[in-house]
Amino acid sequence: MTALAFGTWPSPLSAARVASGGIGVGGPAVRGLDETAEVWWSELRPDEGGRTVLVRNGLDRIDAPFNARTRVHEYGGGAWWLGGHRPGEPGAVYFANWDDQRLYRFTTGPDGDPTPVAITPEPEVRHGMRFADGTETPDGEWIVCVMEDHYPSTLETNGGEAANAIVAIPADGSAAEDPSAIRVLVSGPDFVAGPRVSGDGGWLSWFSWNHPNMPWDGTELMAAPLFEDARLGNAQAVAGGGRLAVHGANWTLDGDLVYSSDENGWWNLARWSPGSSKSRWVTELDDGEIGAAHWQFGTQRWTELSDGRLVVALTRSGQDRLATVSDDGSVWVLEDFDCAAIGGLAALDDEVLVVSASGSALASVQQVNPVTAETVVHRSPSDLGIDAGWFSEARAISFPSGNGRRSHAFFYPPTGPSMEGAEGELPPLVVMGHGGPTSHSSPALSLKVQYWTSRGFAVADVNYGGSTGYGSDYRRLLNGQWGIVDVEDVIAVAEFLGQHGSVDPHRVAIRGGSAGGFTVLAALEQSTVFATGTSLYGVADLKALAEDTHKFESRYLDNMIGPWPEAEAVYAERSPINHTEDLNCPLLVMQGSEDEVVPPNQSEAIVAAVAAKGLPHAYLLFEGEQHGFRQAQNVIRSYEAELWFYGFVFGFEAADDIEPLDVRTGPEDGSSPAAT
Repeated sequence: MTALAFGTWPSPLSAARVASGGIGVGGPAVRGLDETAEVWWSELRPDEGGRTVLVRNGLDRIDAPFNARTRVHEYGGGAWWLGGHRPGEPGAVYFANWDDQRLYRFTTGPDGDPTPVAITPEPEVRHGMRFADGTETPDGEWIVCVMEDHYPSTLETNGGEAANAIVAIPADGSAAEDPSAIRVLVSGPDFVAGPRVSGDGGWLSWFSWNHPNMPWDGTELMAAPLFEDARLGNAQAVAGGGRLAVHGANWTLDGDLVYSSDENGWWNLARWSPGSSKSRWVTELDDGEIGAAHWQFGTQRWTELSDGRLVVALTRSGQDRLATVSDDGSVWVLEDFDCAAIGGLAALDDEVLVVSASGSALASVQQVNPVTAETVVHRSPSDLGIDAGWFSEARAISFPSGNGRRSHAFFYPPTGPSMEGAEGELPPLVVMGHGGPTSHSSPALSLKVQYWTSRGFAVADVNYGGSTGYGSDYRRLLNGQWGIVDVEDVIAVAEFLGQHGSVDPHRVAIRGGSAGGFTVLAALEQSTVFATGTSLYGVADLKALAEDTHKFESRYLDNMIGPWPEAEAVYAERSPINHTEDLNCPLLVMQGSEDEVVPPNQSEAIVAAVAAKGLPHAYLLFEGEQHGFRQAQNVIRSYEAELWFYGFVFGFEAADDIEPLDVRTGPEDGSSPAAT
């Protein structure tokens, strides 16, 4: 064994490999049922400037500069979909292009035109009209999708907010020159999502919600007859309303509507038949759920095979498993299929196409037999060229926290072949808090975790109270308690691991992005257990966030903090920017210049505050980045800078060759850099 100080291990997982290996695989989608079936997925490629590429059977289908990414809700998702395949006709593909946010259509096959052609108008202002989450009607005449209108005239008449609607767009492209050809089918609710057309073309379903709800707080599932001229009949409520969250609806082969509902405290599947007065349960789980927080469009946690069987992504304690649903509602986990996180499902005849990652492999696209678990790999996991002995395996832990609660995390010990720490030394700990905050971390192989463990850090990836994947009661723990419950839990995990001798209690860092960044700042102010922290595009001022963020999250805090502005005093009390006198450790802040979700002024405010106090700090602003870093050079710099900063604080020199940060102890206007 080679004994080296923790943090100084020479890891083969460089920041450049984290960036290049971070290809985001999405989708999947299938067209056709026989051996000629087209298998599609998307790839987000940092080394191409963060461009999302559409892939069919392993071959790229859109060239630069096209980028299949939508800005609806700012978080996007559902940016592309396949049209049907009718005999004698090339199959169509539709996608929203990032640069102009117009919808484009191209066709595949020997008689198709692979050149994308816009089918929506040139917007009056950049990104003024946005589209997502669509489907083609069975006759191929119309696209039904979500449209988000940001035109100045709309903002003026809508209280400063964009208007969301479900629209029908002629598939032939005539609306590109004639905007009046776009027909509004559903308007009125603050938000709409998931428009899906039944197989016979006779019904349209969708779900909607209104401020101050988020889609996991309370939604309503609707359905209405759809006529051939793309007009709707009378709509009827199928499920949801009040504090019930329904989503993920789609039509089965026999014409029923299956969807996820949390009515019994866990997201389960229910089934509705047109003409019925009520739905019936398909599953009745009380220890796992088939559903997820609807942050992005296109989230689908179940699919139907050609023989009518349902295959689902089942989440238990933060981990996804592939499972089938039997006729009696029993859910059978496919134990022989190794996965920890599932990113999408699609039926391929009597098998299922799965985008998933395991605890030892990055995301792949596999065709899986739901009985035997035999697989056909369509896209292998990215090969990092690194011995698997460098990868730390997640250990699920639970630990005591505030008010007698138990919270959850995945713990990763430092790991490297033939590597150990110096004699008598315990590893430093990096506590991670996920974004959202209504989301969860999984035990799937994560390069952002392994970057640290392969250098001799331990990592605790915390699913604090309020996380998904543990049932509705746990998910709602942050209601009115954001900045309390999450902070209690990240402090508790650090204390728990320190008390048990797993980590060095004097060398604990905390990092997080977005909502996780808020937790970082609040935790640093409420506890001395952390020696340093990194806030990535984190929330510092809740009042500023309530007054200056995008529509989707503009009332998120009503449930998490209290109604705005009635609860202004609570916003002030919970805002880290108002308690910087309690901040007493070095801080690293990183931010994207074009972030519409948490604008740069949030990071700049906290940096100014710590500078005024004379604390060692560094600030990196990445030009051209939005909410999260996509460009390879920026991903590389962010990881290397954070490693260097922890070495600066903990007193070690990393093995990596890293450009030092400009660490300062006062305002930028003339203060001296901190001593190194």
